[in-house]
Amino acid sequence: MSRHGLSSSAGKTRKLKELLSKSDNRICADCGAPDPKWASANIGVFICLKCCGVHRSLGTHISKVLSVTLDEWTDEEIDSMVEVGGNSYANAIYEAFLPEGYYKPNADSSHEVRAVFIRSKYELQEFLKPSLRIVSSKSPFQSCDSGKDMDSSLDSCSFKSAAGMVEFIGILEVKVIKGKKLAVRDMLTSDPYVVLTLGQQRARTAVIKSNLNPVWNEVLKLSVPEQYDPLKLEVFDHDMLSADDIMGEAEVDLQPMITSAMAFGDPELLANMQIGKWLQSHDNALIEDSPINIVDGKVRQEVSLKLQNVESGEVDLELEWIPLNQ
Repeated sequence: MSRHGLSSSAGKTRKLKELLSKSDNRICADCGAPDPKWASANIGVFICLKCCGVHRSLGTHISKVLSVTLDEWTDEEIDSMVEVGGNSYANAIYEAFLPEGYYKPNADSSHEVRAVFIRSKYELQEFLKPSLRIVSSKSPFQSCDSGKDMDSSLDSCSFKSAAGMVEFIGILEVKVIKGKKLAVRDMLTSDPYVVLTLGQQRARTAVIKSNLNPVWNEVLKLSVPEQYDPLKLEVFDHDMLSADDIMGEAEVDLQPMITSAMAFGDPELLANMQIGKWLQSHDNALIEDSPINIVDGKVRQEVSLKLQNVESGEVDLELEWIPLNQ
C-alpha cells in the first residue's frame, strides 16, 4: 500500500474512533449495553454484538452492519456516520415518539425482546418523528421536515430514493381528529393509533390507551410527489408483548383536492368558497360526500371514513393542501 493509502486509511479510522469516543456512543443505541463494537453505517448508530444480530436480519437495505475494528469502511460510510452524529442524534428521531410506558431492551434482554423493538424502531419506523420522512439514500436523514421553517422551505423539495430523484409538488397536512366505535382488540377495549402511508413515507399518531372513541387532534405531514397514490390510513391496537393488531383501514383519494386546488390557483387571493367535492360511492370508504373548501386562504377538506376489513369503526380527518410554489 502506498504512503497516501496508509494516510487515508489512518484518517478514516481516526474519524470513526473520534465519533465512537463520544459519551453517547459508548453504549449501544438500542439496549444500552456498554462498549459497542459494531455500527449500522447507513442508520448512523453504534450497537452491541447482540443487537447487531437483529440488525443483520433486517437486511442491508434497512441496516448495513459493520465492525468498528474488523471491517474496511469506505469514505462514504464514515461520512454518513459523522453526518448523523451518533446515537443521541439518531435516537432523537427514531425514538422521538416512544409510547408512554414503553420499555427499551436492556443489556440482559432476550433476543426476542430485542428483535421486536429493533424491527419496530427501524423497519416499521413506529417511533419516528411524524413530520420526518425517511427515504432510501446514503444517509437516512435526507428528508424534507415540513414542520421546520415551513414558510422558507417550500420553494423546492426533492429527495434521493432508490428510484433516483423524486420531485414533490406539495405538502399534505392531515389532522387526525378522532375515531368512533373502533373495534375491540384487547379484553374489552383497545389502545388505538393511526398510521398514514403515502408512497415510501409513513407517519403515525400517539397511542390513546383504553379508548374505542379516541380523540387525537394530531397533525401529521407528508410530502406529495408528482406521481401520487391514494393516502392509506390504518388503525392499529398497540400491544406491549406481541405484534400490534390491525383495527381497520381506508384510502383517501387525493386527486379531487389537488386537482381543484391547482385549478383555482393561489387560495390566499380567493374568498371562502367551495372549489370541489369528493363524492361518496360504494367504491370508496367515505361515509358522506367530502367538500373541498377555501377557508381563510387555505385549501381544506373534511373527511369521514368508514374503516374497511373490520367489524366496526370510523375515523374523522381534516386535510390541508400546501403547494410547494405557494
